[in-house]
Amino acid sequence: MPELPEIETIRLRLRNGDHESPSIVGRKILSARLFWNRTLAYPTPDEFQNQIQGEIIQDVLRRGKFFVFPLSTKYLLIHLRMSGDLIVEDDSYKVHKHHRLIFSLSDGIRFAFNNPRKFGRVWLLDDPKPILGELGPEPLDPDFTKEDFYGRLHPRRRQLKPLLMDQHFLAGLGNIYTDESLFRARLHPVSLASTLTRLESENLFEAIRDVLRQGILRNGASIDWVYRGGDFQNYFFVYRRTGEPCYRCGTPIKRIIVGQRSTHFCPNCQRLSRD
Repeated sequence: MPELPEIETIRLRLRNGDHESPSIVGRKILSARLFWNRTLAYPTPDEFQNQIQGEIIQDVLRRGKFFVFPLSTKYLLIHLRMSGDLIVEDDSYKVHKHHRLIFSLSDGIRFAFNNPRKFGRVWLLDDPKPILGELGPEPLDPDFTKEDFYGRLHPRRRQLKPLLMDQHFLAGLGNIYTDESLFRARLHPVSLASTLTRLESENLFEAIRDVLRQGILRNGASIDWVYRGGDFQNYFFVYRRTGEPCYRCGTPIKRIIVGQRSTHFCPNCQRLSRD
């Protein structure tokens, strides 16, 4: 599943355009073609197609792992889930077999939601707060401080790995960036949040921000056929490096299952010292 850096990379491409495709900001939605009805979480397909026509895309924003498109009168939300992607292309191209929703835009281009595994979802809302309001803070928000983080972390008697991936606790982190952050902070993934000292909490806060900023700088991680263009996978310390030597100490990286998720860490640098 794409995480905050991958979503941010796609957002910037859609908002600003690049050498491969133009920006979609300011373009009118002429029509929408839906190829799989369950792509829509809300409203119904008929309501969606009637309401979206004529709307103008005002901006491309991000909240956690959600894309947020303010339109003329409504908000379009898209969540890619496991394998989704957003593609801008010429409207005359043959429709790809995994395109589930296509917006025909002004000036002959189209904006396509490509969703091979069909897990991604789309909402068209008057107000995005019912969906976005339950998300935790943005880890890169300048108003989110170390004190705020410690205040959220310390009362929770939960293992760090699943807690950091809980979008109600903190928005945007997934498997990759959680593993990498915990390694940089020298914290075991099953350590309880309530046991962290203030210094450990501050180190984790800085590690999360550092990892996310590096991921964005490198256009995210391209680790399978779904994602393209990023190279952060070449800078992983632990993720998907099972059995390879730790870059710090040489100990083989270990893989365990935590909260039903594959988890990578160094058993020497990230020792479990407390219950």
